[in-house]
Amino acid sequence: MTGDGRTLTWWQAWPRWAGRATVLWATVYGAFGLACTLSGTPLLHYGVIRGAAALDAVFVAVAVLAALVCGAVVRHGLRPALRVLLWVLCGLTGIAAFGLLMNVITLMTGEGVDSPAAAANQALTAVGALLLAATARADHRPTGGALVPAPSPAPRPVQLAAVAGTVAFLPYAGMKLVWATGGTFAGISSEENIAVSERNGASGIWLTLESRGLDVTVLLAALGVFLLWGLVRPWGQVFPRWTLLLHRRRVPRWLPLTPALIGAATLTPYGLLGLGYCTLAATGVVTMRQGDAPSPEDALQMGWIGMIAFAAYGVALTIAARSYWHRTRPVAQEPAHPVTSAAGRSPAAGS
Repeated sequence: MTGDGRTLTWWQAWPRWAGRATVLWATVYGAFGLACTLSGTPLLHYGVIRGAAALDAVFVAVAVLAALVCGAVVRHGLRPALRVLLWVLCGLTGIAAFGLLMNVITLMTGEGVDSPAAAANQALTAVGALLLAATARADHRPTGGALVPAPSPAPRPVQLAAVAGTVAFLPYAGMKLVWATGGTFAGISSEENIAVSERNGASGIWLTLESRGLDVTVLLAALGVFLLWGLVRPWGQVFPRWTLLLHRRRVPRWLPLTPALIGAATLTPYGLLGLGYCTLAATGVVTMRQGDAPSPEDALQMGWIGMIAFAAYGVALTIAARSYWHRTRPVAQEPAHPVTSAAGRSPAAGS
């Protein structure tokens, strides 16, 4: 119930239940991690990288600490030290969710994940990061007089970041389209590219689209650019005309922010780390893995194109999501005060 007598919906009252929900999450996550530890199932599995099952104990420890900290918040309130611990745990779980976006993409295209347990771990840690962040901000109580800001574009520097994130994808899209249209790039022909995709376990949908000149990653990049510009333009806050029945309705904040935060948390570190690896390979510090490329030089060329696109887009998405968060955040409405006369009494007082 708000101060003006209105009842808050469950999602508007999130500060009241965030702590308890996080305790429940920590309990479930701890049990999941313990089961994987006892069964010897590694939770760190991404591509060719496979961690030892003994490292699962770290995830169990994070879950136990999260349960204790959130239990203390529920019982004693949000103290400064507890807030710091919550943000530390939020960062750790956010890092553990790395790779979630890649798994979502592979599932959308009909492919399987490298490890069901690792994919479940990434999904659970992503949920945990959101709940821990909500608990850390649980003292920001909702008010009944909150006003939703009018739709507005992002500041010019943020829009320039969106331009940079869009332009960075052009060489990547060009490389993919060369293969999709029957050309050769970096020593790999269109037929060889399809054969590589098939050898790497690409789904039937993926291979069918590629054989017809449509690369799935280019389509996903186009969706990513659409999301990026929705975060910086007013039509990302109110549904535009072409949405038909949704026209003029407010866009729920979680709708663009959820994929934006997942994408930023995945693509930014992936791209930046990839750029670091390419730099070390270009300077001769490490040897570039050849992979499916004809030579290490061809692999490095493709690596530069891909990593620049992912890093620039990830950073731009982070900046745009932060701007969208602040521009759409409800602001408290100032309470109305009666107009007083020079003597300090309201006009109604003397009647």
